This record gives sequence, structure tokens and C-alpha cells, in this order.
Amino acid sequence: MTLTTLGYAFIGGLLPAFIWLYFLLKEDSRCPEPKAIIALAFVAGMIAVVFTIPIEKYVQSTLTTGSLLTAWALIEEVLKYGAAALFILWRPAVDEAPDYVIYMITVALGFAAAENMLFLLTPFASGQVAAGIFTSDMRFIGSNLLHVIASATIGFSLAFSSKSTPHVRLLMSSGGLILAIALHTAFNALIMTQGASTTITALFLVWIAAVVFLATFEVLKYFQYRNLPSNTCQS
Repeated sequence: MTLTTLGYAFIGGLLPAFIWLYFLLKEDSRCPEPKAIIALAFVAGMIAVVFTIPIEKYVQSTLTTGSLLTAWALIEEVLKYGAAALFILWRPAVDEAPDYVIYMITVALGFAAAENMLFLLTPFASGQVAAGIFTSDMRFIGSNLLHVIASATIGFSLAFSSKSTPHVRLLMSSGGLILAIALHTAFNALIMTQGASTTITALFLVWIAAVVFLATFEVLKYFQYRNLPSNTCQS
């Protein structure tokens, strides 16, 4: 495998994630987060993939196909959440409810970028550039957005319970994690089912979920900033 192939896979993996990250940060332009913490969250998501791969390979050798889809979803969502909790969520920069969503999604995009790179290595290494570009496009449309939505579900559960007691926050975050795993499992099941119609259905459902996510995020920002003067953030 040449350095050129690695470079193409690197760029092809990062570019879709950076596009999503750009739109995410535009949504948070009123009270932007520190760039260094955003970068750390992105890298934390990439690091999570390093631990995900061997665990998924192990469960693949021990579980049946039906339970394997749920296991893969559980592993990825738990490790993304774990990376966010370990590197980001305890920091003083996470001081507003929308921040939980921003950082959870940033971790998810870092995870998706590393996944993209790995998926692109095989077609690029074999000279199938067109196939690699198509793979990148499909992951941009579907899988990357799925990671965003699944992690956003956890972020919303933390955001809407940010002023609650520790017990309520634990209950809410657990519910968010379970919902994220369920969404991820459902998407995997549809994608792995043979037929173009199921793939289209999966992509349609993901985009419907994205619309719900954007609407929910706007509601969250409204309640967070409604009493603040324009261009003013909470300290």
C-alpha cells in the first residue's frame, strides 16, 4: 500500500466528516466552543475506533448474525459515549445545555472520519477509485449522518437533564444510550438487507431523523438563549 493510497484514504475519510462538522459549528455560531476542545473531541472519536475494531472482530467470531448487529451498535455507541465522557464532558467548557449535543456529535464525526478512512483503504489500494468515491458518498449520506444522530440522542438526553439531580441524569443518559443503540441497530439491519429499496428506506429514515434533530436542537437553543441579549453568551 503506497503513501499516495493512504493519503487519498485520509483525505476521503476526513472530508465528509469536516463538511458535517462545518454545518454543526455554524449552528453553534452564536456561542462557539473553544476550537482546541472541538479538535480534542474529534480526535477522541478517532481514538475510539482503535478500540472498536478488535472488539467487533472478537464478537463477530462468537455471535450469530442477528445479535451481531445489536452488538456492533452497542460497542460503537458505548465507546463514542465513553470517549466523550473521558476526554470532554467533564471540562469547564461544557457549561451550557447545547454543549452536550455539540461535543457528542463532534466525537461521532471523529469516529466516522476514522471509519471512512478504513473503508476507503481497500478500494483505493486496488485501484478502484470510482468505487471508493461512491463508498465515500454513500457513507456521507448515510453512515456519517447515522453516527451524528445516534450520538446526538445521547447529547440531548444529557442536555435536557443538565439541571436535574444525578439520579435523573443517569436515567436520562441511559435512556439516550439505549435509543442510540436501537437506532443504530435498525439502520444496520436495513443496510445489510439485500435490495435497493431497503437501502433507500434506511437513508430516508436517517434524513427524517436528521430533520427531527435539527428541530430539537433549535428548541434547545431557544430555551438556552431566549433571555440573553443578542450576541451574548452565558459565562
